[in-house]
Amino acid sequence: MTTETVPGKRDTRKRTPSPMPFPDSRRLRLPFRLKAGRQHHAGPLAYFLLILAAVTSLFPLYWTMVAASTDNTRVTQTPPPFLPGPNLFKNLAAAWEDAAMGKALTNSFIVAGTIAVATVLFATLAGFAFAKLRFRGRNILLTLVIGTMMIPPQLSVVPLFMMMSDLGWGQRLPAVIFPTLVSAVGVFFMRQYLVEALPDELIEAGRVDGAHSLRIFWSIVLPVARPAMAVLFMITFVHAWNDFFWPFIALDMNNPTIPVALTQLSAGYVRDQSLIMAGALLGTLPWHR
Repeated sequence: MTTETVPGKRDTRKRTPSPMPFPDSRRLRLPFRLKAGRQHHAGPLAYFLLILAAVTSLFPLYWTMVAASTDNTRVTQTPPPFLPGPNLFKNLAAAWEDAAMGKALTNSFIVAGTIAVATVLFATLAGFAFAKLRFRGRNILLTLVIGTMMIPPQLSVVPLFMMMSDLGWGQRLPAVIFPTLVSAVGVFFMRQYLVEALPDELIEAGRVDGAHSLRIFWSIVLPVARPAMAVLFMITFVHAWNDFFWPFIALDMNNPTIPVALTQLSAGYVRDQSLIMAGALLGTLPWHR
């Protein structure tokens, strides 16, 4: 049976569109060729720049070793020495005894390690709460935390010193550890990381399985946050190791950290630069094991 179209009347029959022919991949002209598993090798210029950056970064450490291996007269000469001298171990032994470097190294490890671990733990907890939990006043609290970064630390020295004295922690390590157990920078850093790296679906799946917030934090958040936690631990440990301002106020020469102990080497009327460099070298040796 044939269907005829009446002249002057619109054809309302449904027509199946003809499929578009898929272009032959051999006819496609790409500006570049894609190769699976292709490895890009650096050129001579890249290796030259990397070697130059490595030499530039290591030169201060090398010159510290050179200055620590000579005497004070040779260090202050112009031009300065660029080859190691014979007094390295002698100056290291003198700096170790004069500045109590053994106790200073132990105190620095205790202070920096405790601050780094506590900062990573508390910052991850707070970052998870600000990133994924819904509670009243969350944005206001986050704004207050970020706002504390605008306060210069010098403004809190006097009340902080009075507080540590009232607690009986004067000239003791808890006076350096407890005021810096968590930082606003760490909280903001972990919050920004978890916002992007932690899917909401994982938390919802944990809720469906009956897990509470601490269980979700332990089983879901910590595995996701490990890369950011490692970075935050490294940054916090280095900052606490090199911190000088507050430990210099809160501690004395009988219970110093590394930066405080180095001031003992420069306390004389005539500063022995080679001895100071030997102490600085001892303070950086734990990073080059």
